[in-house]
Amino acid sequence: MTSLSAFLPNPNPNLKVLHSHNFNLSSVPSWKHKSTPSKSPFSVSCSSSSHTYDVVIVGAGVIGLTIARHFLLSSHLSVAIVDKAVPCSGATGAGQGHLWMINKTPGSATWDLARRSHHLWTTLAQSLEEQGLDPTMELGWKKSGSLLIGRSDAESDMLKGRVKQLCEAGLKAEYLSSSDLFKEEPDLLVDQDSAAAFLPVDCQLDAHRTVEYIEKANRNFASEGRYAEFYNDPVKCFIRSDGNGEVKAVQTFKNTLHSKKAVIVAAGCWTGGLIHDLFKNWGMELHVPVRPRKGHLLVLQNFNFLALNHGVMEADYLNHPTISGLESSDCEKDLSVSMVASIDTAGNLLLGSSREFVGFNTDLDESVVSYMWRRVGEFFPKLKTISLSDLNASTKVRIGLRPYMPDGKPVIGPVPGLSNVYLAAGHEGSGLSLALGTAEMIVEMVLGHQGKVDTTPFAVQQALG
Repeated sequence: MTSLSAFLPNPNPNLKVLHSHNFNLSSVPSWKHKSTPSKSPFSVSCSSSSHTYDVVIVGAGVIGLTIARHFLLSSHLSVAIVDKAVPCSGATGAGQGHLWMINKTPGSATWDLARRSHHLWTTLAQSLEEQGLDPTMELGWKKSGSLLIGRSDAESDMLKGRVKQLCEAGLKAEYLSSSDLFKEEPDLLVDQDSAAAFLPVDCQLDAHRTVEYIEKANRNFASEGRYAEFYNDPVKCFIRSDGNGEVKAVQTFKNTLHSKKAVIVAAGCWTGGLIHDLFKNWGMELHVPVRPRKGHLLVLQNFNFLALNHGVMEADYLNHPTISGLESSDCEKDLSVSMVASIDTAGNLLLGSSREFVGFNTDLDESVVSYMWRRVGEFFPKLKTISLSDLNASTKVRIGLRPYMPDGKPVIGPVPGLSNVYLAAGHEGSGLSLALGTAEMIVEMVLGHQGKVDTTPFAVQQALG
C-alpha cells in the first residue's frame, strides 16, 4: 500500500472548500463553510467494508460525476465515486458556469473537445425539453450568448480575426461595431474604439443545479447495484496487484473499493500530488504538472441595478496579463484580474475573475476583490456609484482552486505503466464546459471504442513532455 498524503484529512478545514461569505471591506469576514449534507441513501457507509465495482472514480467534481454518468448510460458497468468532501466543494461550485466558445480558438489543441462538449451540453438541454422538463430549472440553463469586448484598434482587429475564424469553423459569430455593441448592452461603457465579437449560441449553467441533476440521474442506477457514492471518505492509498502490477483497489479511510476494469483519477488540482506520491513509493517517477490556481468570484444576489443582456468578457481575459501594485501581489503569484460578467437564472450578477498561484490557500483576499470591483466599474460606470460595503448583505465571494496545466490542456488518458489507471484533470477554468466531452473520451478509452475526438493532445505522455 502507498500513502497518499494529498488525500489525507487536512488540519486546515478551509482547504479545498468553496467559501461563500459576506464581504465587508471594513472588517475581516467570517467564513460560511459549505455544509455537509446528511448521508444519502446512495452512500455506502459500512465501517472498514469491502466492495467491488467495475470502475472506481476518485474525485466527485463535475468531471468525475459526468464520467460516472457516461459509464452508466453507455455501458452495463458498475461505478463507484469517492471523494474526501462532497460535490461542489471545490472548483466546480466556485465558477460562473459558462459554456462559452467565444474564448476558444479554432484549430487549437482543445478546440475539438470544446466543440464536442458544447454540442453534448446543448443536446442534454434539448433532451430535457423533449421529456417535458425545464432545463432552466434542472440545470440553471441560460442561452445568453457571449460578447468578447475590445477597447482599442488593436483589439478590434483581433476581434475581427476571431469572428472570421469562428465563422470558418462553422459557428455563427458576429462582429459588432461600437454602435451595434451599445444597442446590445446599453449599460456597458462604449466609445468610438469599442467593439465586440458576439456568439449567440453560447450558454451558461448553474453548477450546483447541474451537479444535483447529474447525481439524481446517476442514483437511478443504485437499485441495480451499478452505482454508489463514498463522500466524506478520503482516499488513503491504492492497492496494487502482485500479479500484473495493476491497481486492483482504492483504499479509503472507511472502505476498500475493488476495481475490476478501471480506476479513474479526476481529483482536480490534487491529481498531481496523488499520482506523484503513488509512483514514487512504487519506485516509478511520474510528475503530472497540475497546479492549483486560485480564483475569486464576486456574486451580487438578486441584483437588478445593472442591465446585462449577454455574458460579457474583456479581450484581456484571453491573455491573463499580470497586475502589480496590490499589497498581495508579487511575481511568484502571477496575479491577473480580468472582467467577466453574467447574470444567472436566479438573477444573481456574477463578476470575475482573478487568477493567482498561492498554493492551496483559499483565504479571502480583500485587495483582490476590491481590484475586481474597480475593474468591472471601468466597463460598467453605474457600478462606480456603489460601494461594495453598501452591498454587504447581498454579496458573496466564491473561492476555488482551478487545476492549472502549463500547456493549457487537460490531461486525459491512461497512465504509462498502469493500463487500468486513467487521469482526467487539469481543465483549469473550463471544467464545466469540457466535462461532457471529457467524460465521453474517457469512457471510449476504457471500453476500447473509436473516439469522436482525437485524444493525442491530451495524452499523459504529452503532459510529461
